[in-house]
Amino acid sequence: MTEFIVSLVVMFLSIGVYHWYEKRTPVDKRFTWGEAMIASVYVFYIFFWIYGVVPHFWLQWADSGLQWRADVILQGPHIPFISNTVDGQALGVIASQQDGGWFPFRIPYIVIRDIIAVLIHVVLLGLNIWYWNHWQTRAARAEAAEKAVETPSEFGRPLIREGAR
Repeated sequence: MTEFIVSLVVMFLSIGVYHWYEKRTPVDKRFTWGEAMIASVYVFYIFFWIYGVVPHFWLQWADSGLQWRADVILQGPHIPFISNTVDGQALGVIASQQDGGWFPFRIPYIVIRDIIAVLIHVVLLGLNIWYWNHWQTRAARAEAAEKAVETPSEFGRPLIREGAR
């Protein structure tokens, strides 16, 4: 669990470096060859980290720490007066029909582990696309911010009084 949490912290810190650099870099800056190479290595590092290290540590924690194996079946929580009992043993809410419950099929914990790993990849891919768009539209956002600021007069006051048109 510690490795997974540390990998998430490193991921968020790495993304924070992007935000720090994006705020201090002018929109019209022309990157040199060296700066572009350093940026490409950093982006490769982030891709390696978010698509390789973070899911790996999730799978490792689920396998060893949580022990979500193929032989461990999801039963769900036991709720009195709703859950079934078979041979004196209380079943969970989503116990399978093979085990005496109402749910039509068994769900091993390894399937839930893999679904969470896929969701990690999908969410991070969505963030990846958002960040590409965020970097590419910096100029448009800066231009819109400039237009939003009212131009003051020579004396520093707005040219048009609030509410008057």
